[in-house]
Amino acid sequence: MKPLLVLCALAPEQWALRGGDWAGALGGPPVLVRTGLGPQRAGRVAGALVGSSGRDYGAVLVTGFCAAAAPGLRPGDLVVADGVRDGAGSSLAVDSPQPLVEALRVLGHTVHCGPLYSADRVVRGAQRRELHRAGVLAVDMESAAVLHRLPVALPVAAVRVVVDTPERELLRPGTVPNGLRAWRTLRAAVPALIGWHRAVAADPPARPAISELSDRLSLTHSSLPTLPQEAS
Repeated sequence: MKPLLVLCALAPEQWALRGGDWAGALGGPPVLVRTGLGPQRAGRVAGALVGSSGRDYGAVLVTGFCAAAAPGLRPGDLVVADGVRDGAGSSLAVDSPQPLVEALRVLGHTVHCGPLYSADRVVRGAQRRELHRAGVLAVDMESAAVLHRLPVALPVAAVRVVVDTPERELLRPGTVPNGLRAWRTLRAAVPALIGWHRAVAADPPARPAISELSDRLSLTHSSLPTLPQEAS
């Protein structure tokens, strides 16, 4: 069985994931890679690691922090993507997000499922409200670029932890405690990532091809901890 490839952008995200409980991971320790910030870096790293076949990995999961676009989401909430959109006007459906949603909820997390938007810069104020009106739950910078570079047959997922909200944006009072809450949530979510990998390995979903933005998206472990590998 092939290992899980986990991609994140930032050092704090990598630190949180590395300290999670990866015991019982299917295919041995997962491969944990920090891509760097932004769509160009993330897409380049994903393409170099996975190539055209994806034969070295059983599944790919892109994760880390995000900014909520929808009111009512709180720091520490999790957003599981059923699709990702980007500023170039394309969207990509993520098939069968429900196993990941259920695995996270079993652990007691607050989970929302819906579209992510991948921007090339920090999104604030009016633009965030506009994205919410278009149905977007949250904003990141890497998920779309990664998913667009992956083979269609490879099981994929995108899950993000809310670190700021429309009511409390970054660089305002509360950023530090909100960031710490998100960091702890990401670390605590690791067993659910293992559970998702097991579920898709047993019944791998088929991922639809890229569509235009105008298309509407529908929208276990052993006693000893296991540390993920890290690819250079």
